[in-house]
Amino acid sequence: MVIKTDFFESAPTAQLAQKLLGVVLTVTTKAGPLRAVIVETEAYVGQLDAADHGYGGRITRKNRALFAAPGTVFTYQMHRQTLLNFVTQAVGDPQGILIRAVQPIEGLSAMTQNRPKTGPALTNGPGKLTQALGLTMVLNGRLLPETPLTLSWDPIFQPREVQTTSRIGIANKGSWTAAPLRFLVAGNPFVSKQLKRDIDLDRYGWRSNN
Repeated sequence: MVIKTDFFESAPTAQLAQKLLGVVLTVTTKAGPLRAVIVETEAYVGQLDAADHGYGGRITRKNRALFAAPGTVFTYQMHRQTLLNFVTQAVGDPQGILIRAVQPIEGLSAMTQNRPKTGPALTNGPGKLTQALGLTMVLNGRLLPETPLTLSWDPIFQPREVQTTSRIGIANKGSWTAAPLRFLVAGNPFVSKQLKRDIDLDRYGWRSNN
């Protein structure tokens, strides 16, 4: 079932970030579809969140898309890498979800042409996955239905366990540094920055083998 834009204001942002785990992200390309399942997300919860790009409510050219309608794509660059976010909540409330890692399921050849890596290193980070999927800043500010991206639920991908941690790379932000706003499919090898002992090579963290 395809996710529509009203999903992005149907619950608090942290809950939506958890619901996106196991959702399939499809990118329509001339060479065919690239498909990957979301295994790690981070929530950013608005003007009071010191790590949020909309912190304090100040609108700039770089963060303007974050204040747009729910379901808008918000991209920004960090260390020359594009990061993919989906805007949540009402217009003017700068909340969003960062897609931190995905597990490739279709179009692997094209992904490795975009990013010549193998295994988890292909997509186990927010900049890595956009490179592998060929996503650029051209998406910024566009509503999801106006992009080549599709989000859909697939009953095959149901996490056995959703793990919650603090977000990654959020330093010196007071209580927001340790806020439990990162969500992941426990055991999935494509999750970023995890110990080898925690990886589930049998089920990849799903309820059934995929």
